[in-house]
Amino acid sequence: MKTAKIPMKTVGPIKIIGSKIDESVYVPLATFEAPVWNTTNRGARVSRAVDGGIAVTLVDERMTRSIILEAVDASAALKAVREIQNRQAEIADVVKGSSRFAKLLNINFQIVGNLLYLRFEFFTADASGHNMATNAAEHIMNWILKQYSDLQYVSISGNYCIDKKASAVNGILGRGRYVIAEITIPRDICERMLRTTPEKVVDLNVKKNLLGSVLAGSLRSANAHFANMLLAFYLATGQDAANIVEGSQGIVHAEVRNDNLYFSVTLPNIIVGTVGNGKDLPFVLENLELMGCTKTDKAGESASRLAVIAAAVVLCGELSLLAALTNSGELMRSHLLIERRRMDKKNG
Repeated sequence: MKTAKIPMKTVGPIKIIGSKIDESVYVPLATFEAPVWNTTNRGARVSRAVDGGIAVTLVDERMTRSIILEAVDASAALKAVREIQNRQAEIADVVKGSSRFAKLLNINFQIVGNLLYLRFEFFTADASGHNMATNAAEHIMNWILKQYSDLQYVSISGNYCIDKKASAVNGILGRGRYVIAEITIPRDICERMLRTTPEKVVDLNVKKNLLGSVLAGSLRSANAHFANMLLAFYLATGQDAANIVEGSQGIVHAEVRNDNLYFSVTLPNIIVGTVGNGKDLPFVLENLELMGCTKTDKAGESASRLAVIAAAVVLCGELSLLAALTNSGELMRSHLLIERRRMDKKNG
């Protein structure tokens, strides 16, 4: 089997604090966008210069799969779903029979005409959970069809999950790991290391990320380039890279606090795992080991740690880019300088 080679470098260390981690971590990033390494490294240097570093909070974690069933009419669909919701304890036992790790967390539904959409939410331990959730959903679906003979199969995937497509539902109900990273930067460090001021960053975040995203019609998203760091992180750690579609939906919030810059990134849909497809590749195992994410268990601590690191990486790159954008011409000068150095090195 042929493999695609993507340039990869290690950035950091990034200083991170939180319930899942309290240390400085080196992070591998695989990308064709060379400036991503530089901009993330600048944010990492800032993380080491401030008291505490980057504080990361894991808010929630779950994986979902939705199915579609067909009833005679809307009334029959509603009657069935009310009974199904009252039988969640039985359904939880069905899920246990599908996996040693999957646990049913919740069931949501929507009815369109006579069509019943059921959205199952699962805890999937250290796996990202795509296959585990689908397998569990199929076990539930087969159980439902046996229990309710007036319901008919339509699809094991109903797009109410929603997988690898921009949507509002994942941010509202949850899919993947919901992570928030925060940092408070003193004015002197902001001016010296980022060459800007807290006021300029806050102002630009409002005018670019917030208002600009509203004008563009962005969906639950207000950021400059979350996708750059997230894709590089996913590729280096053996993740399903298509998940950056929903993963890069996130919001930057910044304030001036007591003459300091408070800066945060909120990522509600980080889908990562430390076991499963792609994790057995030698370079992936090496990268996961570098970040302390190889010890797997039913509690999902390893994958949670990986999600926390991902959020810190995104903050580093986002902070650095916004700081650069506050200065006219800095972004293009930096890109040209990086490209010139790369070509000089290539040409000897």
